[in-house]
Amino acid sequence: MRSIWTGAISFGLVSIAVKLHAATEEKHIRFHQIHAADGSRIRYRRMCVECGEEVDFADVAKGYDLGGGDIVVLTDDDFAGLPLASTHAIDVLEFVPAEQIDPILYSHAYYLEPDAAAVKAYVLLRDCLIRTSRVAIVKVALRQREQLATLRVRGKALLLNTMLWPDEVREPAYPALDNRVETRPAELAMASALVESMATDFDPTQYTDNYRSALQAVIEAKVAGRGLGGAEPEPAAPTAVADLMAALRASVERARAARAGSDDPARAGSEPTAYASPNGAEPTAYASPNGAEPTAYASPNGAERSRSASIPKRGKGAPASKTKKAPKRRKATAQ
Repeated sequence: MRSIWTGAISFGLVSIAVKLHAATEEKHIRFHQIHAADGSRIRYRRMCVECGEEVDFADVAKGYDLGGGDIVVLTDDDFAGLPLASTHAIDVLEFVPAEQIDPILYSHAYYLEPDAAAVKAYVLLRDCLIRTSRVAIVKVALRQREQLATLRVRGKALLLNTMLWPDEVREPAYPALDNRVETRPAELAMASALVESMATDFDPTQYTDNYRSALQAVIEAKVAGRGLGGAEPEPAAPTAVADLMAALRASVERARAARAGSDDPARAGSEPTAYASPNGAEPTAYASPNGAEPTAYASPNGAERSRSASIPKRGKGAPASKTKKAPKRRKATAQ
């Protein structure tokens, strides 16, 4: 990896020479803008809207818009007088518990590579952060801008995470959330059951960018001069469900059936699952998605049990099935 910055970590009286490397890379497929008529690249020029002439980069200045057409022009001398931390130092300010930092503050991530002569001090700082379970709060100047950042351990290396300043984080202001909304215990219990049915350990490698893969396939097909088949139909959008409990029950059943199917496809959804009724009422039966015996669910209002499994209707003019009655037994008379 090519380093993008060289400096030192200032840790008390200790200085640790390091190089900065980007820790992430975007995998977006990039396109050039071209003229559709002949395929030629499109080039943009810096044009002055007043005189209509092209402006060289050396003649470009920075202006702050005051509104109403008034602009304040700032020169290089104006920027040179600004207080800015050393452009080649990472100043450690304090050490804090990692859980106290809201992840919304994190911006970009960089690996720090130690200089050959600073490996021992680098490892000492790394091991100290691991032992104390803390992260270092630092200030660093990157691209002529002072940044707040953290130093933490990832694997064997130190990771620098630049952070947003507190006034750069927006607060949610949604009037609908100011209204008092009450959730019933039965709804909370069912929602918790849904969460538990979908709970697992996070493995980022199981997720892929399907859009990027499909777009790459389109590009490769274009290069090979062949066409592609029609796109797969998009899954139907979920319809609005008025009954929250019914939606939760259906979600729990689908999640459990999906998990059962991943373990044993032959058994997915074939056995009914009984859920305890929150109020002790008779459970309500819902049809299994594969036509098997219905699954029993508790009725939230204590109503009598019902079955939603479809029962074939007798067609018009079809004879009704005859059922023989069992003969009545005579009561024994005492002699």
